[in-house]
Amino acid sequence: MKRFWLLLGVAAFLFAIAGSRSPVTAGSSSNSNAPVYTADGKLVFPPNYREWVYLTTGLDMDYSPTVNLADHSMFDNVFVNPESYKAFLATGKWPDKTIFALEGRVAGSKGSINKGGHYQTTEIMSRSIHIKDESRGGWAFYGFGDGPNGDRFQPTAACYSCHMDHGAVDTTFVQFYPTLLDIAKQNGTFSAGYLKDEQAAPNK
Repeated sequence: MKRFWLLLGVAAFLFAIAGSRSPVTAGSSSNSNAPVYTADGKLVFPPNYREWVYLTTGLDMDYSPTVNLADHSMFDNVFVNPESYKAFLATGKWPDKTIFALEGRVAGSKGSINKGGHYQTTEIMSRSIHIKDESRGGWAFYGFGDGPNGDRFQPTAACYSCHMDHGAVDTTFVQFYPTLLDIAKQNGTFSAGYLKDEQAAPNK
């Protein structure tokens, strides 16, 4: 009997050690959409992002006037986790653990019965995440290749200053999310930078 309890205790100890060496950590066990990071700080791309709330699609959008995308047509689809979407509807602000998933798809023009315009193909060109995680310093961007895990962009990356200076709400481009623009207006959460851009824009 003593041998049984001894073996049971050893097994429990080994199980605890194995659990402490788990390669990923979740932001919240009660939230299936919470961010998940690897032990070395990479962000795991949410596999179910296409079940999240769809916000908008841009076609060949770029914020630099010198970029020519004539031979590189692409759709950008933006999704946000449902919990943060509901919070924004109520307050006009993004809560902690907000995650935006950006998916870039090749735009096709010749296929099936299509005779004009563009449609989204099955080819994904890019994936990135814009996330608000106060436990890791606030808003951050992560880029992904073909793998499931992405690296955090350095603070000197241009996307940080661009979103900070021009994002309509809390460094995010709500100005391009048509179903949320009025929510932000009603709650008075527009940033000073966005309002300045609107005043300077043509035909305003």
